[in-house]
Amino acid sequence: MLALAVLALAAAVNPAAAAGDDDSYWFQLLAKAQADECFNGIGLPYPAGPPCAEGQPKVNQAYVWGLTRIGSHVWFGTGAQPNCLTSGATLDVLKPTVNDNYVCEYGESQTVKNDPTWPAEIGDQRPPEVWLYDARTQRSVNKSREISARSAADAERLRTTIGLRAAGNLDGVVLLGGPALNDSMNLFAFDNRTRRFLGSATLTAYGNIRTFLQAEGGLYLGVGVGTNGISGGAVLRWTGSRRAPFTFDQVATLPVQAADLTYHDGRIATTSWPAEQPTTVDRLAGVWISPVLADGAPGLTTEDATGWKQVWHARLYETDRVVAATYGGGGVASFGGYLYWGTMHVPMKATKVHQSVYPQTTDEAKVNQVVNTQRGISIWRGKDLGLPTQQIDLLYGETELPTYDPATATWSKVSTGRTPLYGKSGFGYPFNNYTWRMAVAGGRLYVGTMDWSYIAQDLLAQGSGFTTADRSGVGASAIDPAAFGGDLWMFPSASEPAQQVSITGLGNYLNYGIRNMVPDGDDLYVGMANPMNLRTDPTDDVPEGGWELIKLTAPSS
Repeated sequence: MLALAVLALAAAVNPAAAAGDDDSYWFQLLAKAQADECFNGIGLPYPAGPPCAEGQPKVNQAYVWGLTRIGSHVWFGTGAQPNCLTSGATLDVLKPTVNDNYVCEYGESQTVKNDPTWPAEIGDQRPPEVWLYDARTQRSVNKSREISARSAADAERLRTTIGLRAAGNLDGVVLLGGPALNDSMNLFAFDNRTRRFLGSATLTAYGNIRTFLQAEGGLYLGVGVGTNGISGGAVLRWTGSRRAPFTFDQVATLPVQAADLTYHDGRIATTSWPAEQPTTVDRLAGVWISPVLADGAPGLTTEDATGWKQVWHARLYETDRVVAATYGGGGVASFGGYLYWGTMHVPMKATKVHQSVYPQTTDEAKVNQVVNTQRGISIWRGKDLGLPTQQIDLLYGETELPTYDPATATWSKVSTGRTPLYGKSGFGYPFNNYTWRMAVAGGRLYVGTMDWSYIAQDLLAQGSGFTTADRSGVGASAIDPAAFGGDLWMFPSASEPAQQVSITGLGNYLNYGIRNMVPDGDDLYVGMANPMNLRTDPTDDVPEGGWELIKLTAPSS
């Protein structure tokens, strides 16, 4: 069924591809993941290497998942094979797969075979890594070994961390964290001045971690409760130091997990991911704002925990109630007096949930369900949030969306009640499924996406039981290779549409997403997402897989 969604999306026009990338920007590759394992077949032991006398080199570290900067020091944490972890844990795909680009072993992984208690759905997990790039020396150093060498407890925390999803800093202390086994959260701390590892800790009250934010001299952290944050969420304020780096106050108690954070109009704003089986709008993906940071004690305190307000949610746009429950909140930024944000859509997640609520019995009904539940990202902005004068604009999205009527078992287009100011969903390309990050630098707002079209071609090649001619009359050839790779778009001002910076993964089309961005004056450090773990041959005509850290130099204003 996944291939059917690919066919439907491939039929859409991609107006962006023809224009190519903006050559006034300069992309400099600073560091890149290297092969770290030898793959010799699904379910087989991993031979020694690399270099690999047997099997082929494999690069597990796929995402620059957490990213923060202090002066010339750029710290980041990685995630290994998140595409396999998402398909296993979110979509319940447990059948191993291998192609020219990547392998997912799930329960056949040696991780599971060596530890039968390890969940099969995340069998492709590998311990994440901590890296430090020094812009002065132009050298990158893997700091993970210091964690493992410190103590058995530190090494075990790193082993059981499902990627270092967030990174932040304050007062010279660098914090990196990620979700861990047993619905908990692991944190690791470094001293930026000495570059030494300070220690690690497990926070058992929280099951996910999203984003750190500095605002008005404080450091804040968005988290989730329960498995992948489905039981609620919170915002924490760091109260630690070099000697005690793992103390926090909870300054927001939310019915949903906090996703991306930004500082806007004297408050903190956060996008959110939905709670499990959301039955009320406050449990849907949305946007929340804090009390004013200047009220009372400086910054947010525990007294502010219940004072947050939801100002937007997915049901204010999405016309199908089941699909609305699968939306995620993505990147968010304050720009030109507005709060900007975007949505996120795991491919086929909405279909999976829709099938569980409204099972279909015929092939035609199943095809329609797949086609009508896919969504590209929508981009929004708002001002006067939480006030009677609140204004919210849809910048990129749809005037109508497919909606299912269970009484008649049919789909129809229903008005969203919105007219986009600038264009259609996904910046005009339906394969843009995540608004992964927003960042402001040099008076410009940058928006980075995930584009799953490169993976989609593999799904078509694997077949679906339906021929191309049966349905849309298009095939893999309709997926434009000129558009492979995550997109980077730029708003030059709050009164202009976005301009295309890159639709090719910043020069490597295997980079299916711009996962992270941190400003450096007018420029950006950009962390890429690239899970093509079997693309490791530098002599072929295909670029290599694995994470990349890139410096984007913007043209002068």
